[in-house]
Amino acid sequence: MGVEALFIGIGILVFVLFVVACLLLGGIKVIREYERLVIFRLGKYVRTIGPGVVYVTPIIESSEKVDLRIVTADIPRQEVITRDNIPVLANTVVYYSVIRPEDAIIKIENYAYAVRQYTQAALRDVTGTMDLDSVLGEREKIAADIRKIVDNETNEWGIDIKSIKIQEIELPAEMKRAMAKQAEAEREKRAAIIASEGEIKAAKNLSDAAALMASEPGALQIRTLQTIRDISQDPSEKIVIFMPGDIGNLLKKL
Repeated sequence: MGVEALFIGIGILVFVLFVVACLLLGGIKVIREYERLVIFRLGKYVRTIGPGVVYVTPIIESSEKVDLRIVTADIPRQEVITRDNIPVLANTVVYYSVIRPEDAIIKIENYAYAVRQYTQAALRDVTGTMDLDSVLGEREKIAADIRKIVDNETNEWGIDIKSIKIQEIELPAEMKRAMAKQAEAEREKRAAIIASEGEIKAAKNLSDAAALMASEPGALQIRTLQTIRDISQDPSEKIVIFMPGDIGNLLKKL
C-alpha cells in the first residue's frame, strides 16, 4: 500500500508540474514588428510591450493585441444635403493608424467603427455648409476640412488620421439632366455669340471694301473683270456680261 500511494503521489506531482509548466510556457508570445501588446494585470493597465518575444504572466495578466499599420477604411456611400438643399451621394475613404495602443484600447470600445462613424458625420457637416458648385469643384478642400475635424477628435483615442479622399460625388438623375441642358444652352449661347461677332467683322470688312471701291473710279470694274476671269475657267459655264460704257478707257489705263 505504501508503494502504491507513493507512485500515486508522484503521478499527481508530475501532472501538477506539467500543468504549471504549460501555463508558464503559455505566457510566451511572439509579437510582430507592426504589432503591440497592451497588458492588463487583474484588470488594470500596466504596460504596452512588443515587438519580439514577450512574456505575459498567466492567470493574473491579460492582453490585447493592436495593429499599428495604416488602415484603409471605405466609408459607405451616403446622401448628404448641400447648403442650397440639393441631395448628393458621396463616397469617401479614410486612412488612419494607431499611434498609442493603450489609448485605442482603453478610451474607445471599437476605434475602427468609431473612426468610420465620425468621418460620416464630419462629411455631412462640411458639405452642409457649402453649395453644390463648391462641393463639385472643391473636393480636396472638403477632404482637408473633414480630416482636420476627425483628426482633432480621434487624437484623444490614440488614432492618427493620415488622409481622407473623396472618391465619388454623384448627383441625382434629374439634376444631371438639368445640368446637361444648362451646359448645352451655354454652348449654344457661346456659338451664337461667336457667329454674330464673325458676321459683324465680315460686314465691317465688306463696308470698308465698298467704301474703298467707291473712292476709286476703276476699282469696281477691275473687281468685275477678276470675277469674270475666275468664272470663265469652267468651259461649261455661259456668261452674259453687261460692260460699262467706259470699259475702253479702263482697259487703256491698264
